Amino acid sequence: MTVALPEDPTLDEVRAFLAPELATQAAFDGWNEEAVLAAADLNNIDPDLARLAFNEGPVDMIDAWFQAVDVKMADKYSADELAAMKVRQRIKSLVEARLEAVAADREGLRRAVAILAAPPHLRRAAKMGWRTADRIWRVAGDTATDYNHYTKRTLLAGIYGSTISVFLDDESEDFADTRAFLDRRIENIMQFEKVKAKVTRRGGDRFSLARFVGRMRYRGA
Repeated sequence: MTVALPEDPTLDEVRAFLAPELATQAAFDGWNEEAVLAAADLNNIDPDLARLAFNEGPVDMIDAWFQAVDVKMADKYSADELAAMKVRQRIKSLVEARLEAVAADREGLRRAVAILAAPPHLRRAAKMGWRTADRIWRVAGDTATDYNHYTKRTLLAGIYGSTISVFLDDESEDFADTRAFLDRRIENIMQFEKVKAKVTRRGGDRFSLARFVGRMRYRGA
């Protein structure tokens, strides 16, 4: 549900208000000022105010859109609905909710991914991926504060990124190929939890995240 802007909005409020519209416009105009102005025009926002709200370029626009998508994902399920699911299903459902939130804007997403893949933007892109993985785990109820906090998010960020690659070219009905791919990748997280539990019980061998991710990466999809 769209929330109306106050009479004298702040720049942050303008950004949050226009962000959900940006990818739709970017599909036609690219991630640039034209997309901002088109979104502003559709929403009766002063164009100069819109320019000022997004004056740091395309990556800033993409970041704002991703944050809007994260909010939409988090609103998909109530706390009671998530509590009734097993952890695996919570993660899968939340990732799918995020994919559903961008499904109508795949061309805008494709252009966004191309921009973020440029070397100058890789660090910012990694931060966005981490933020989304963190949001998913937090909404799913994860409260880990030790090394598990980081390993879970690292694994999920990688899984989500590879799932997006499949999703962008998926022409199957209801994105069945993407859902199947995601199912297999979610299993990797569950395997991590099993391996971690075994190592913890043994108290001997030190768990290597790098080795584990390497096995996942080269295992057949």
